[in-house]
Amino acid sequence: MLTVSLLGGESSGKSTLARQLHAALLAQGIHSALVPEHLREWCEAAGRAPQAHEQAAIATEQSRLIEATHAGVVIADTTALMVAAYSELYFSDRSLWPEALAAQRRMGLTLLMGLDLPWVSDGFFRDSPAVREATDTVLRRELQGAGIGFQTVYGQGTQRLRAALRAVGAALGRELLPDDPLLREGSGRWQCEACSDPDCEHRLFSALLARRGA
Repeated sequence: MLTVSLLGGESSGKSTLARQLHAALLAQGIHSALVPEHLREWCEAAGRAPQAHEQAAIATEQSRLIEATHAGVVIADTTALMVAAYSELYFSDRSLWPEALAAQRRMGLTLLMGLDLPWVSDGFFRDSPAVREATDTVLRRELQGAGIGFQTVYGQGTQRLRAALRAVGAALGRELLPDDPLLREGSGRWQCEACSDPDCEHRLFSALLARRGA
C-alpha cells in the first residue's frame, strides 16, 4: 500500500488535485481511496474556524482517518501537518509539530503544492496570499528539518495532474504516463530525482513561468 499525502496552503490546489489523482488512478485500474481534509469538514459543520484548544483533536482525527483507510493507493487530501502549520501561524502554538511529523513519516509519498496557481478567495475560510506563502514556508522548514523527503508539484490543470502521476508512478515502480518525455527512455524513472532541492525547484518554476509568458 502506498499513502500519498498532499500538502499546501489555502488555494494551492491540493483538494482539486487529490480528486483528479484519485479519478486518474481508478481509470487505470489501480485500487485507490481518497481521504478528505477533516479540517475543512469541521469548519463547514461548525460554520467557523477552530479555536486554539480544538486544533489537536482535529489533527488527531485526520491521522486516524488516514490510518483507517486501506487501498492500493491511499490519497490523503492533507495530513495533520497542515493543522500544525495553522496552529503555529494563527495561535503561535508549535506543540502539534512532533506528533504531526511522526505521522508524516508514515506517508509513502509527500507532494507539496507549488504556489504557481492564482490565489482565489472562497468567501469563507481563506485568508490571503500572504498566509498561503507563510504556510508554504513553515511546511518546508519542518519537512526539511525532520529529514522528510517531498516533491513539489507545479503546473495548472492537466500539467499539474501529470506531474503528480509521474511522482506516484515512480513511487509505485510503474509507468502511469508511458508517453512522458520527462521519463528516461526505457528506464521508467523520472529524470528529476532531487525534487526537494530548492535550486532544482527554482529552475523548474522559472521554466514554467517562461512558457506561460511565451
